[in-house]
Amino acid sequence: MALTADTWPIAAAMLPFPTSMPPGGNDDALRAEWSRALGEVADAGFDSVDLTDSWVRCGDLGPAHLALLQEVLDEHDLRAISLSAIRRSVIDAAHGDDNLAYSHRTLEAAAQLGIGVVSFGLHQALTDEQRRALWFWTARGHEDRIDDVEARALAVRRFRELGAHAEELGLLVSLEMYEHTYLGTAASAVRLVEEIDNRAVGLNPDIGNLIRLHEPIEDWREMLTATLPYTNFWHVKNYLRDEDPASGVVTTFPASLESGLIDYRWAMREAVAAGFQGIICVEHYGGDGLSVSATNREYLRSRALPRREYALGSSRVEQQTDQVRR
Repeated sequence: MALTADTWPIAAAMLPFPTSMPPGGNDDALRAEWSRALGEVADAGFDSVDLTDSWVRCGDLGPAHLALLQEVLDEHDLRAISLSAIRRSVIDAAHGDDNLAYSHRTLEAAAQLGIGVVSFGLHQALTDEQRRALWFWTARGHEDRIDDVEARALAVRRFRELGAHAEELGLLVSLEMYEHTYLGTAASAVRLVEEIDNRAVGLNPDIGNLIRLHEPIEDWREMLTATLPYTNFWHVKNYLRDEDPASGVVTTFPASLESGLIDYRWAMREAVAAGFQGIICVEHYGGDGLSVSATNREYLRSRALPRREYALGSSRVEQQTDQVRR
């Protein structure tokens, strides 16, 4: 049965919370720290969570700590339904091999936690300049060389390898769109998925990462039209954007889903027409990010996601509902 506004799985990203990893084996302190964060998520009305690895690097946890994390999730009646591994590019010139090994461990950890989809990307660690900026996206970070055929081919091979591992574990892999990488434009991202050629590997069309840039951008509707047929997971966030044609000055600010540049009512309608039946992860930077994420969840359920029967399109990649039927 096709998902509806009431049944669609919506996860809270853990972006608003600081990194939390085992402090020298003090499991009681760790349990308390995890419980505080996950308790806030539950109190914000969420029943599902994305284990964003800026919070906890599940790929670096052993079986005992993964079991402890599951216990804390259960205590707060939360389900971990997705995992987003960020800034661990598998083609990083210095750390690519380590990041690939970490990505495989992350898939194994996701399987132990009963998570069905893991999102990877090609964005790399923030630079010092980005860390100093009020909004990190206003400073230039790493950029994949568009003319580097070997690096792009390596990305295809390594994501294909991760996709095969995910299939063995019964998981999906989703690739997050991000500026100035081989996943930085709609055409490049679609071509990458087609070259990987595994239906368990799709796109996470996080075009909020792109519309916030202080530079010329693709039309957001055109980006979604191209990528939604390949979408199997989705980070959703929005930004206000102003462009002054005379001076070329661009200004962007984080916004709620309903008030930013992207029309998510339109986007969700197009998504189901393209066959999307995946998990939605609500994100927000700045201020009380968790509360804005909760507002975004309610907007999706009450305004944007389908409340009536609809004709579901045919996706070009495997969907969460396909996993259930396996």
